[in-house]
Amino acid sequence: MSLAVAEAELQPLDAAREILRRTFGHAEFRGLQAPVIAELLAGRCAMAVLPTGGGKSVCYQIPSLLRPGLGLVVSPLIALMADQVAGLQQSGVAAARLDSNIDPTEKAAVWRRIEAGELDLLYVSPEGLMQPAMLERLRRTPLALIAIDEAHCVSQWGHDFRPDYRMLGRLAELFPSVPRLAVTATADARTRDDIREQLQLDGAKEFVASFARPELILSAERKRGSKEKRVTELVTARPNRSGVVYAGSREGAEKLAAALRAAGVPALAYHAGLERELRNQRLENFLEADADVMVATIAFGMGVDKPDVRFVIHADPPATIEAYWQEIGRAGRDGDPAEGITLYGAADLAWALRRIAERDVDEAVKQAQVRKVRQLYAMLDGTGCRAAAVRRYFGEADVEPCGQCDLCLGQVATFDATEAAQKALSAAHRLGGRFGKGRLVEHLLGKTKDVSPQEAALSTWGIGTELPAAAWRDLIEQLLFEGLLREDPNEGRPLVGPGEAEAVRQVFRGERRIAMRRAVAGEAKPGRRKRGEGHPIAASDRPVFEALRAWRAGAAKAQHVPPYVIFHDATLAEIATARPGSRAALVRLSGVGEGKLARYGAAVLEVVARFGNAQPDDRPA
Repeated sequence: MSLAVAEAELQPLDAAREILRRTFGHAEFRGLQAPVIAELLAGRCAMAVLPTGGGKSVCYQIPSLLRPGLGLVVSPLIALMADQVAGLQQSGVAAARLDSNIDPTEKAAVWRRIEAGELDLLYVSPEGLMQPAMLERLRRTPLALIAIDEAHCVSQWGHDFRPDYRMLGRLAELFPSVPRLAVTATADARTRDDIREQLQLDGAKEFVASFARPELILSAERKRGSKEKRVTELVTARPNRSGVVYAGSREGAEKLAAALRAAGVPALAYHAGLERELRNQRLENFLEADADVMVATIAFGMGVDKPDVRFVIHADPPATIEAYWQEIGRAGRDGDPAEGITLYGAADLAWALRRIAERDVDEAVKQAQVRKVRQLYAMLDGTGCRAAAVRRYFGEADVEPCGQCDLCLGQVATFDATEAAQKALSAAHRLGGRFGKGRLVEHLLGKTKDVSPQEAALSTWGIGTELPAAAWRDLIEQLLFEGLLREDPNEGRPLVGPGEAEAVRQVFRGERRIAMRRAVAGEAKPGRRKRGEGHPIAASDRPVFEALRAWRAGAAKAQHVPPYVIFHDATLAEIATARPGSRAALVRLSGVGEGKLARYGAAVLEVVARFGNAQPDDRPA
């Protein structure tokens, strides 16, 4: 079954590196993978917070191959489980999943493999795992470890709380001698503490990597005019690229997908309102394509491991910074430059706060959720580096600006708008919170149509002529983001009134200054690079690379798997450059393990041979 016996005489991490090389085709561990693996190989529990694309899965997959028994992985999404199982099977690992999409005959076959000791890794959902019948069968099965993926779902302080995850705390009592690993890409300090408590990981070592994603180029802009029009402009400016557009509702996803298709973009909608078979088909189409765009609700969030997504656009802002970093993190998983673009507005903030107010949760939880929402909008509407703001949010110190987000490149200037803010706050107070933003702007400019004598007599009537209407609208939105103004939903016709009383008083007393953003003339825009620039390929090697991609597309289609589970573009670029002429030369390249060498080696060498091999045939990559 596993390689435990064959590797028994090696030191644990040496054995782990050998599996990394032979099975996954990589020479060395990245980041914190090695210490996390060492902890599990020693039979101890751990918690690991590693960034999206940071190789979390290797942390439990390799110990599952080295330790005796079955590696059990708890994952919240069927799409994610299917993707990981397909990738492992391509590498020659005996992996399977049990979920609601598996028919009874296949489930029975999986259990026969488990009972025969023929399986290395089993992926299950939290709901399925905690069924009494499942637990009873697993208690009779030797387990190598239990990995709880997307562990932030266990915490009510996190951004994606799932009650079913709370039940996983029982695993400590049901399997007391089995090491458990909680892994996630997004958890602040409070969430990490809650994960420990809920999963009974007291005393377990905690490994927290940097949240830096240098390949991601971040930008954000306030919504102006038609959302569909702006998203279409952004997507069509990035032709022939794979991307994800997040929408806040099912209807919004359908409308955006239709608008993109009308503009000639191959776009599909994905949300929980679609039939399961249709969702699965659309996901498969997206994963197999080079340039399709998926317009999705957060139902699509954690189930995407496609490495060549070149942009993620939030047509509606995410719920929190944790959700933002996870969803933006779907782009650039191959290490090539990618973009994260967010559209936001004061109406989005008001909607998010209303949703929190309507939730049936403890007041302390509501307060924490409100704080997280405001922290998100402070980042989106702020003046400092976006990537640095995210990293500080997660507790990193001494963070340097990224130098490539829109704020870093745009050289954003600010001016003191405290006096203007005082005028806006005073006008909102004197108008009694009875009007919307547009009417408030008209009042400040003295341009209200058919103004009543009572309003014209107010001291704030027409006192704002120093700023144009657009600037007043921007300032009012900023005051809404900062909680100094508030919006009453008023059945879809929001009314603006003063916000938190003490904060407003601080502005009037001059104790709180308001800095407003002013773009510098000729403001730079985030740079974009063409697909493949992260994998430099000489012009003479480009035909080999494209031929390999064409071969991979055919092989993937024949097996109904995404192309990247066969080989990533980075591996194909290395093959195209090295042009190996033998199996021995091919297996030395990154991403070519022994399983894939056995399965695809002959076909790859045949493609390369059509263009002539490097001399000597084992030239190092």
